[in-house]
Amino acid sequence: METLIPTINRLQEVFLTVGAESIQLPQIVVVGSQSSGKSSVLESLVGRDFLPRGSGIVTRRPLVLQLINVPPLQERLEIESGNGVKQTAQNSYPGIKAEEWGTFLHCKNQIFADFQQIRREIEAETERTSGDNKGISPEPIYLKIFSPRVLNLTLVDLPGITKVPVGDQPEDIETQVQEMILSFISNPNSLILAVSPANSDLATSDALKLAREVDPDGRRTLLVISKLDLMDAGTDALEVLLGRVIPVRLGIIGVVNRSQHDINTQKSLEDSTKDEHAFLQRHYPSLASRAGSRYLAKTLSRLLMHHIRDCLPDLKTRVTVLSAQYQTRLNSYGQPVEDHSATLLQIVTKFASDYCNTIEGTARYIQTSELCGGARICYIFHETFGRTLQGIDPLGGLTELDILTAIRNATGPRPALFVPEISFELLVKRQIKRLEEPSLRCVELVHEELQRIIQHCSSFSTQELLRFPKLHDSIVEVVTGLLRKRLPIANEMVHNLVAIELAYINTKHPDFTDAGQVSASVNSQQAEALDGGKRWKNDKEEKGSAAGFGSPSKGQAINLLDTSVPTSRRLSSREQRDCEVIQRLIKCYFLIVRKSIQDSVPKTVMHFLVNYVKEHLQSELVGQLYKQRLLQELLIESQDTAQQRTEVAQMLEALKKANNIISEIRETHLW
Repeated sequence: METLIPTINRLQEVFLTVGAESIQLPQIVVVGSQSSGKSSVLESLVGRDFLPRGSGIVTRRPLVLQLINVPPLQERLEIESGNGVKQTAQNSYPGIKAEEWGTFLHCKNQIFADFQQIRREIEAETERTSGDNKGISPEPIYLKIFSPRVLNLTLVDLPGITKVPVGDQPEDIETQVQEMILSFISNPNSLILAVSPANSDLATSDALKLAREVDPDGRRTLLVISKLDLMDAGTDALEVLLGRVIPVRLGIIGVVNRSQHDINTQKSLEDSTKDEHAFLQRHYPSLASRAGSRYLAKTLSRLLMHHIRDCLPDLKTRVTVLSAQYQTRLNSYGQPVEDHSATLLQIVTKFASDYCNTIEGTARYIQTSELCGGARICYIFHETFGRTLQGIDPLGGLTELDILTAIRNATGPRPALFVPEISFELLVKRQIKRLEEPSLRCVELVHEELQRIIQHCSSFSTQELLRFPKLHDSIVEVVTGLLRKRLPIANEMVHNLVAIELAYINTKHPDFTDAGQVSASVNSQQAEALDGGKRWKNDKEEKGSAAGFGSPSKGQAINLLDTSVPTSRRLSSREQRDCEVIQRLIKCYFLIVRKSIQDSVPKTVMHFLVNYVKEHLQSELVGQLYKQRLLQELLIESQDTAQQRTEVAQMLEALKKANNIISEIRETHLW
């Protein structure tokens, strides 16, 4: 566990050389308003005065501070001389005769043993980029402090939250500072050390407010209550420190800062620490063991180690994934073009081959997250299209009244003695027509997938294509044009498939088995109809002029058109039988046609669209693009290619180093 923080420090050094913002390392970010005591808290963790002091905004650039615990000077001298403890790379600092010292990233190989000199260097480096009149800059200063009195920590000190611009600060200084703070604390791998003075209302704490924006659950926030000795007489911060005012998940720690008088009289931090402990024992005896600068340093070190332990698996995965991505990018840049004709033919041939292989399922780069290419086309044919057809009800949209109406319309003015065949044809064509829309939709889905294969091949298969944007766009345009040209042909052929079925209703189809049964049923209906006619004639003679059919009284006129056609009624037994006959015929014949369409549409799409594109893709590309006047234009590399190639190579080298550093930590040491 003790090696985790030094490991993160080494990773930070590796990624500093390439400016890798995509790697978010665990660190502690110190946030607070101006004069909240942030600088005093940091100095108490180091045990030395080294931060700039003054009125107004003093910290004007982020300060990334790495505290590194080293053996005392005497022990290191013994190590160097070969006596005492066995020499190791971690505890040996040859040539450095100071008990504690600091180094800056921007000052290569320069050792700062005087902490006043460290302060002056921070001020000078701040003025170099931020000016000498209170301006701020988001560019960090990187400082390492080596001391036997510090615990291993990585902290980031940020400018204090301010409200009113001073000096040459812009009018939106408050927004700039808040955006800078949010850019650091938004890192999910960072811990937030929110500093708020005890003599102000915690409910108005700017630091806590910003922390809550990015960490609403408080899983990454530790609150420090500074200036406990400056509270009004008769008041204390006990309720706040116990978390009864605003609870903070990682805890609330109170500290006593050095006063301006202590700083002016150069009171040592050792004496300040003793006075702080005495104050806590006197005013907060129940919390004295869980407050103060020493307890804060131990808590921060423990929290950071555990946080690094939790983040390390994801960090390792992130480094591995980025390594693969950058290796792929580096490969994609390739070498400068010498033979334009050969390069163009090679890229076009490779693209056409990858396109066809993706359809056939033999592509080199196979998707594992979703279906693509030929597999998706197969899914469209047999799952999407097949299931859609199976879901179509043969009798959907047909009511019994619709069927009876069709039967009557087919007989004209003559009452029907049996079910007319023309009514069956009219109704079954209406149902078959419903198969056209899903069939055309099937063509559209396959066309969309063929379009998606273009991007799939561009992104994963033909890496050389990424080097030449104009050639890439031209290939996409040619393939898209070929697909656009074939789509209407495929649609027309599928439309014709349905039209063919509508053109001739083959009642002699070998699978149309219900036709014979219905024929026998019709014969029986004819006999029943004749018998029924005789009975009706006899009844009429007996009844004579019955009341229901009596003559209207004189002076009254009857308008037969006033009688409305019933939308629903109880069917007679004969009408019920006629409906059942038609329904059975429609269902039987519809299933025959649906089976035929389900088989014919995929074959048609494959022949007129998919296979045609496969067979003619390469010749189409060569014919459209392999022209002498286009070679130079199509194979122009991006102006930034060389620079990007160098940057990617550097990043890849940094990722390899980072992977080696992380691999040095055994997983058994994390727990």
